[in-house]
Amino acid sequence: MKKLLLGSVLAMSSVFTVTACTSVNATTDTKPASTSMQKHKDGMKKGGMRGPMSQLDLTAAQQAKIKTIMEAKHGDHKADRAKYKAERAQMEQQMQALTNASTLNNAAVNRLADQQAAKTKQRFIERVQTQHAITQVLTPEQREKMAKMKAEKMAKGHKGSEHRKMMHDKQRQGM
Repeated sequence: MKKLLLGSVLAMSSVFTVTACTSVNATTDTKPASTSMQKHKDGMKKGGMRGPMSQLDLTAAQQAKIKTIMEAKHGDHKADRAKYKAERAQMEQQMQALTNASTLNNAAVNRLADQQAAKTKQRFIERVQTQHAITQVLTPEQREKMAKMKAEKMAKGHKGSEHRKMMHDKQRQGM
C-alpha cells in the first residue's frame, strides 16, 4: 500500500513539474528558436561568410567574388548529388559482384580501382583550383591571416577526413 501511494505521489509531482515547466517556457518564449539551416540561409542572404572566411574582414566585392566561385564550383547540387549517388551504387554493385564471384577477376578489380582513383584525383584538382581562385581574391594580409588560422587548426589536431569517416561509419552502422 505504501509503495502504491508513494508511486502515485511521485507520478503526480512529475506531471505538475512538466506542466509548470511547459507553461513557464510558453510564457517566456517570445520568439521561436531558429534552426541552424535558417541561420545559414539568413547569413547568406545578408552576404555573410561562414567558417574561416568570416574572420577575414572581407569587403562586399570580395564576398561577391567568392560566392560566385563557390556557386560555379558547386553548380546544381541536386543533379550532381543524384548522379554521384547512382555512380556510388553502381560501383558498390560491381564490388559486390567481384567479391561474390568464385574466382577473383584481378583485371576487373584494377579497372574499378583506376576508376575510383581517377574520381579522387579529379576532386582533388577541383578543390585546389577552387582554393587557388579564392586565394587570388584575398589581400596579402588576408592570405597571411588565413594561413595562420590553418596552422592553428592543424596544431590543435583538427580531425578532418578521419573524423568524417568515423562519423560516416557510425551512421552506416545505425542504418
